[in-house]
Amino acid sequence: MRFPTPLVPARLIRRYNRFLAEAELEGGEVVTAHCPNPGSMMGLTEAGMRIWLEPNDDPRRKLRWGWRLVELPGGHWSGIDTAVPNRVVKEALDARAIGPLAAYGTVRPEVKYGAASRVDFLLTEPGLPDAWVEVKNVHLRRTDDWAEFPDSVTARGARHLAELSAMAVRGHRAVMLYLVQRTDCARLRMAADLDPAYAAAFDAARAAGVEMLCHTCVIDRESVTLGPALPVDPLPQA
Repeated sequence: MRFPTPLVPARLIRRYNRFLAEAELEGGEVVTAHCPNPGSMMGLTEAGMRIWLEPNDDPRRKLRWGWRLVELPGGHWSGIDTAVPNRVVKEALDARAIGPLAAYGTVRPEVKYGAASRVDFLLTEPGLPDAWVEVKNVHLRRTDDWAEFPDSVTARGARHLAELSAMAVRGHRAVMLYLVQRTDCARLRMAADLDPAYAAAFDAARAAGVEMLCHTCVIDRESVTLGPALPVDPLPQA
């Protein structure tokens, strides 16, 4: 997924609500940017962080700037836009670049399933069981090279795991794909201290046959694309 407009560097002043942030451009101008992330963004909202904004001239938009990336120590990056993972995964599925799902030729987004949900992707292929795929954005890192999910309580996420479990019990393939939208992690675990209910739902879903996949991203100022697969640790954080 390529950014349609070249990104502009800035320094974060503050994220003052879930969807708005204040930043200083390199010339000294202070601007308000849309923050396309309703989560806690733990560790990614420190004042003074170097961030990258996407400008736009669309008169229909209230804000001229959108926050897209955070620069991290050691030359690493994190994406903050929670809409990006589905775009990245869609491109990868179309290109058959996700190994365990590469046999599927038809990719349908936003298909109704469960009680009142839409699965991110339904994959079909003659002769194969349908594959129901949910995608979760991950950008929490607290210790070592562990990526962790979630970064705050997510009842919706636990519901998705339960709905995938029901599909697996019915004989379909059910897949939870965690996309780590930062470049300094090498493995994934559940943040059981932040959301014990989600960690328990994860364990129950895996026991029911839900496949747990994880990929990192390749991130730079021009694009976010699918990176290598990462191992998923099923155990809660110690």
